[in-house]
Amino acid sequence: MSEAWDEVAWLLAHQLEVPRPCSYLDGETAQLEHLLLRDVDPRELDALLARGWRRFGPDYFRPACAACQACEPLRIPTATFKARRSQRKAANRCRRFRREVGRPVADADRLALYGKWHASREAARDWEPASLKLEDYALTFCGEEATAREITWWDDDVAGGPRLVAVGHIDVTPEALSAIYFFYDPEIAHLSPGTANVIFTVEDAVEQELEYVYLGFRVRGCPSLRYKGTFGPHEVLEGRPELRSVPRWRVGVDGEED
Repeated sequence: MSEAWDEVAWLLAHQLEVPRPCSYLDGETAQLEHLLLRDVDPRELDALLARGWRRFGPDYFRPACAACQACEPLRIPTATFKARRSQRKAANRCRRFRREVGRPVADADRLALYGKWHASREAARDWEPASLKLEDYALTFCGEEATAREITWWDDDVAGGPRLVAVGHIDVTPEALSAIYFFYDPEIAHLSPGTANVIFTVEDAVEQELEYVYLGFRVRGCPSLRYKGTFGPHEVLEGRPELRSVPRWRVGVDGEED
């Protein structure tokens, strides 16, 4: 398999995790396959995304669970996407914020916002505590990948100047935008910024004449990931195709959740 990956990029490491308890589904066992890659160009990333791979920094990964395929890679074809009324309303509520696109940045403000957001998830959804340091944040979100972009949301209508309220990390390829991670100030949670972020990402892809928006893995039994199926029409990847195999994406049901 290493020879196949050498055709895509420099393979620094290839690892199959030891099976562990699943973070998404009670009673299931999880296992990820990891590739540590460098110099992945945008077209090569398109090929990886189309085969179900995701990225955090130089770590490319996808599920390799032997007895479970609940993690389904999901993408939105931009040409056919139709937002629900509630999704359009969420986007309209969040248009008050100024969005800026640039290369990823690691600083104290972003780290503090991430910590505040994660703490709210720990309380609401029983997530494991996270103690991310600035160097860890930089390694995860601010690598040298040519495809990496950061989208920041700013509230200009506050005393003392603009306030950072949300940060999104995406990849930009010749065919798609791939949503990597999005976090926000819990104080704006009532505006549904997560939903708005997906709508804005699709709008950005349409403006750039890109074919897809990749949303990562949908897991029907996990509330943190099930919501992705509400954006449609969407497509779901069949199986775990190898590098030389042709990926097959089936059409999902519009608004599919359960």
